[in-house]
Amino acid sequence: MADLSCELQWLCYLFNDLNIQFADPFALYCDNTSAIRIAENPVAHERTKHIEIDCHLIREKIAARLIKLFYISTDSQLADVLTKSLSIHRFVELIGKLGMCDIHAPA
Repeated sequence: MADLSCELQWLCYLFNDLNIQFADPFALYCDNTSAIRIAENPVAHERTKHIEIDCHLIREKIAARLIKLFYISTDSQLADVLTKSLSIHRFVELIGKLGMCDIHAPA
């Protein structure tokens, strides 16, 4: 999440240079409810010390209304098509949801 929020910040700077403004924060979908709770809760816990810098970065981006975190079930996570080995059925399903198609398929 921290890396993505930095990339989104860079995109905002780029769009601002092009005079393109965004009124709403970017939607960030996460299938880990614990990560969402830690990122949205400003209270530090002993168990989260190793991720404290990333948490502060995410909290800062949430407070600045750059991002908004949403829960999405693992079955609906579209990023899996780019990060995991999937069955052909699941792969085709996620590719379809992303609006991608095989450019080499016969017309």
